[in-house]
Amino acid sequence: MRQPLPFAAPDGGGSRLEDLMAQVARGDKDAFSALYDALAGTVFGIVVKVVRDRAQSEEVAQEVMIDLWRQASRYRPEQGSVPAWAATLAHRRAVDRVRSAQASANREYDQAAREHQRPFDEVAEQVETRLESEQVRRCMRGLTELQRQAVTLAYYQGLTYREVAETLRAPLPTIKTRMRDGLIRLRDCMGVTT
Repeated sequence: MRQPLPFAAPDGGGSRLEDLMAQVARGDKDAFSALYDALAGTVFGIVVKVVRDRAQSEEVAQEVMIDLWRQASRYRPEQGSVPAWAATLAHRRAVDRVRSAQASANREYDQAAREHQRPFDEVAEQVETRLESEQVRRCMRGLTELQRQAVTLAYYQGLTYREVAETLRAPLPTIKTRMRDGLIRLRDCMGVTT
């Protein structure tokens, strides 16, 4: 491995890293290798402080170094040093990774919350159904015979008023009246409010 390059030339002249960046912008792979050696440790250090997961930090640091290779032509020395530019890219990429991970965790949490249903209590459901059925049977016993027959044919067998009248051999207006009166009595018995 090469020795890390100093960030600025000791004579105060042009920066060695700026020269490398210019060469990288022209596609010089050797210059990128030298730039990589000079900045990878710094980039990784910034990323790991934000991401806090070593494996993800390594991925993000590699992405930043690839960004340096791809975006080398966009570097402008008058806007800051190469290490500052690399640090900015590293910090932004690390923050993006953290936000992405948080958004993913939030989506998974929301999905789990939507899918979570209260456990079905089959015994309680059966008891409630039996109690309701018993209440309906008790209330049906309170109807007259013609009312009970008309309601049973209409609501449990699905017959129309006319079919109920034909089945019971009673006039249609009588069946309608008996059913209306029977339903009112059922409603009152069941405690249903309108």
